[in-house]
Amino acid sequence: MKAVIQRVTKASVAVDDNQVALINLGLLILLGIETEDTEEDAQWLTKKIANLRIFNDSGNLMNFSLIDIQGDAIVVSQFTLHASTKKGNRPSYLKAAKPEIAIPLYEYFIQHFENEIGKSIQTGVFGAHMKVDLCNDGPVTIVIDTKNKE
Repeated sequence: MKAVIQRVTKASVAVDDNQVALINLGLLILLGIETEDTEEDAQWLTKKIANLRIFNDSGNLMNFSLIDIQGDAIVVSQFTLHASTKKGNRPSYLKAAKPEIAIPLYEYFIQHFENEIGKSIQTGVFGAHMKVDLCNDGPVTIVIDTKNKE
């Protein structure tokens, strides 16, 4: 699993010009699921993201997590995170999981993440053409890949 985590002051997702998600201070998480990913990957990643200390304290140091600030989150599925650009100019998405694998893991990730942070989160619509709008705060953008647990 790959995640692009963006600290935001606001973010929203629209499908067919209908807003399906809206948050203020929190995280916008773009989530890519690979064929080889497992529930264990989702568990590790949700714990890592929930406890990632990327929000400022009163001294303007990144010492607080999403849990600490009781922030909100939007999770958006994004298979293009697994694009391979090694050959040619058209990305290949062969590593991205097909819906029958990706959807259950996406839903598991959401449920487990909600358990980690102790509140409901918002989501995009799996497989839909979405428009994501955000105000990246910092900017703070972090990429985490469960295949490279560091």
